[in-house]
Amino acid sequence: MNNRGSVLWVIGGTGEAVELAAALAMEQIPCLVTVTTAIARHAYKKSTYLKVLVGGLDVASLGEFIQAQRIEAVLDVSHPFAVEISQGAIAAARTLNLPYWRYERPAIEPSSNERIHYIEDLQTVLTPEVLLGQRTLLTLGYRWLHRFAPWQTQATLFARILPSPVALEAALAAGFTPDRLIALRPPISAALECALWQQWRITQVITKASGAPGGEDIKGTAAERLEISLYILNRPQLDYPAVCRSQEEALAVCLGWWRSHQGYG
Repeated sequence: MNNRGSVLWVIGGTGEAVELAAALAMEQIPCLVTVTTAIARHAYKKSTYLKVLVGGLDVASLGEFIQAQRIEAVLDVSHPFAVEISQGAIAAARTLNLPYWRYERPAIEPSSNERIHYIEDLQTVLTPEVLLGQRTLLTLGYRWLHRFAPWQTQATLFARILPSPVALEAALAAGFTPDRLIALRPPISAALECALWQQWRITQVITKASGAPGGEDIKGTAAERLEISLYILNRPQLDYPAVCRSQEEALAVCLGWWRSHQGYG
């Protein structure tokens, strides 16, 4: 890592974070990338301009973390549903008067298909009317599976999770048996998505609005082809101080900050 003292914090957790970190390193901008799992670390190429830290962060102590790591700007490329870390980073950056930029993954245009339902809260589908008598596939991520644990004795539930020990442990703890679990990293093709749903004779799917990188568009296509219901949990709405709508824009604002910060340009 560069030792001049200025570090850009890249909040990871997505494929876009990997791509942006690589681009920033190519521009010789010292970056500290934070990820929650050891598996995620392997996606980042080694560089003298990249340092990757693994593990959960104490949101209440992010100010101290930022100062200890000599961070002077924040690029938030966390998952659209990683609300807590985003809120904490925004608050800490504001307190320390540091620039903060959010890379916002493009959203999928809402479908007019009557089988696709958009919901604001998971509680909407945690009802007998939705779950009973159905073969339901959950592609929500492991952090949400515990909400379905009370329904394991009443409903027929399946889950697709990321291939990681923490995800598998959470799924098993939520009552999912091995024959109702599959570990697979998105995105996958529409053909494979359809084949998996047909293999399990799925009648409905509950997912979240994760955009194209999370396979949201593929799931919509599969739901239409197989004529089954798809429930999509809408993204949380946060008041980000600054939003970049493309990776090019995010790279440009970081490069502009770095050049001005170094006193050239």
